Amino acid sequence: MAKSASRKMRDKRVREGKADVTEWRSPFAAVDMRTRRTKTKQDILNQIARKGRHKNPNFTGGDEGSFYFADFFEMRLTKKS
Repeated sequence: MAKSASRKMRDKRVREGKADVTEWRSPFAAVDMRTRRTKTKQDILNQIARKGRHKNPNFTGGDEGSFYFADFFEMRLTKKS
């Protein structure tokens, strides 16, 4: 693999007795700080089980939900009178 232009300049500075700039770098410059791991089977099953659970918190599902019709019926009664 060929040397880059910056690497050649750094090597020249070191040969001339000047400071090596690579020593000034942070120790975290070359470290990959990301954590990578694949999901386990249990993680995937939990994700599927919880998917879409909180889409509409007002809807409880089935016949347990409530709805208000009083204003609608009152309007129809007042129009006929």
